[in-house]
Amino acid sequence: MGTGFFGTIEKIKFEGPASANPLAYRHYNPDEVVMGKRMEDHLRFAVAYWHTFVWPGTDPFGGNTFERPWFANTMEAAKLKADVAFEFFQLLGTPYYCFHDADVRPEGNNFAENTRNLNEIVDYFAGKQAETGVKLLWGTANLFSHRRYMSGAATNPDPDVFAFAAATVKTCLDATMKLGGENYVLWGGREGYETLLNTNLKHEMDQAGRFLNLVVEYKHKIGYKGAILIEPKPQEPTKHQYDYDVATVFAFLQKYGLEKEVKLNIEQGHAILAGHTFEHELALANAYGVFGSIDMNRNDYQSGWDTDQFPNNVPEMALAYYQVLAGGGFTSGGTNFDAKLRRQSIDPEDLLIGHIGGMDCCARGLKAAAGMLEDKALSGPLDERYAGWKQTEARKMLDGGFSLEEIEGWVLNSNVNPLPKSGKQEMLENIVNRYV
Repeated sequence: MGTGFFGTIEKIKFEGPASANPLAYRHYNPDEVVMGKRMEDHLRFAVAYWHTFVWPGTDPFGGNTFERPWFANTMEAAKLKADVAFEFFQLLGTPYYCFHDADVRPEGNNFAENTRNLNEIVDYFAGKQAETGVKLLWGTANLFSHRRYMSGAATNPDPDVFAFAAATVKTCLDATMKLGGENYVLWGGREGYETLLNTNLKHEMDQAGRFLNLVVEYKHKIGYKGAILIEPKPQEPTKHQYDYDVATVFAFLQKYGLEKEVKLNIEQGHAILAGHTFEHELALANAYGVFGSIDMNRNDYQSGWDTDQFPNNVPEMALAYYQVLAGGGFTSGGTNFDAKLRRQSIDPEDLLIGHIGGMDCCARGLKAAAGMLEDKALSGPLDERYAGWKQTEARKMLDGGFSLEEIEGWVLNSNVNPLPKSGKQEMLENIVNRYV
């Protein structure tokens, strides 16, 4: 029996591109086969618990605009929220969800109460998962909202906060494992600084390195088989975040010996805040061998901050999924909608419509990306551009077979005198547009 929150709305169905029904998929057909795999299995959609069921519609200049019947700090409200959430997952047909501990349990007066509340709701979730077949893509701990974390969690100058945060992650990793979560994410919401006047950079980064090593050590101790992921973000709320972008995080992982243990959860909006494109961050993660999962959303490019809107730009999604597919596709990761409604979208059906549109956009992007890969529309010209590196002398330069002096001798003896070659950017951009 349903909760009644979504009224008489029935399970969202695929009706095809000609449909004008706002409560139907036009492009997302979970059973459609793309590159030999079902679309659902490619995209691995997940609903973000926090924006969908927790965010009240606030902004810096206005209070709550959403009125939800579960907005109370009680276990009864938490279970009602879970009932609505799993009904929502079934209406959409999304196979996964994601959560922070603070999203799903009442806030207690201390660590022990938080843990008891989390464990009770995890047992409730386990029943819901068994009943519906919906699975946990990843769990995480909220180490940024409570005032204790105003100066960070892992990087906090107070060791008591570090300890509280570490203990919280332990309980959340336990919860994720119990629920069969396929990944565990660490997002440093306030792991950064607002001024260097009161910040010891080396000390705080060493703290973060030790914190992450503790998590990895515990993962192996309990036999958790899922991936540990870090989510990069450059700024907001702090002036500078230590996990600025993919390159910064990979350097951090190398410094603390974790590059073989930890992968990345990459968000579209965070990539833009870092001054990159989403596909840049995905391509770089693939190049480093640390790609794990994605948070799907978009920013308002005019406002310039992290607005967490649902994706609606198909060319952007095509280039993003091109990188995902080119890297072999998702393994334990997936597409989590870290997106929220606009404050004026107050009807329950708006929650469904936002996700439907985002899923259709991703489906179109996936099919465009698959077409480009199958036709070698981009990889063919790319291979041609780098074909010179297959020559004997070129391979020796990369493989260490030539010293600098020997390269000079080759250039002189063979009269190497290269002319510039076109990068064909406009042609490649036009090729992309043929598929989207």
